[in-house]
Amino acid sequence: MTATAPEAIAPEATPSGLPAAVSTTASDLLERWTGQDRRAQILRFVQPSLIGLIDGTISTLAPIFATAFLVGAHAALLVGLATSLGAAISMGLSEALSDDGALSGRGSSLVRGALTGLATFLGGTFHTLPFLISHTQTALQVAYLVVGAELVGIAWVRRRFLQVPLARSLVQVTLGGVVVAGVGALLGHA
Repeated sequence: MTATAPEAIAPEATPSGLPAAVSTTASDLLERWTGQDRRAQILRFVQPSLIGLIDGTISTLAPIFATAFLVGAHAALLVGLATSLGAAISMGLSEALSDDGALSGRGSSLVRGALTGLATFLGGTFHTLPFLISHTQTALQVAYLVVGAELVGIAWVRRRFLQVPLARSLVQVTLGGVVVAGVGALLGHA
């Protein structure tokens, strides 16, 4: 009877593939976060994520709502996903390529770009998902609620990390969202 070498067993016991990569990346990010002072946390993690979340939430409203009014819920879903993905790639690249972090002290351009891109995608996708509902008016009503929750979330993050008063932040982000959604509604009724 031959014994199995420990090396042959170890790879099977170790998770691999996408779940392992996500787990490792999340662990690395958390370790980087806790190893920073508050200013560095804001510059390296909060601001890139917040920029992406604001852009993803607000910039995707016009194309999604215009499409919903013009063509319907299914088309709005597809346009919303395409817009969210395109904006995520664009914003992630913009953040990563705009500053390598050496001069500004803002940390890894790869981490900032990934955070910005992911936050942009999430910001645009949350209010796209209601268009899985085939009835356009119902989908729009749910999307309005989701956008409201997103804007409150953004205002809270701004208050929590940037000390922007909640009322002022709510007014600022809501005004931006209303203007862009209004453009989409106007174009959707043209």
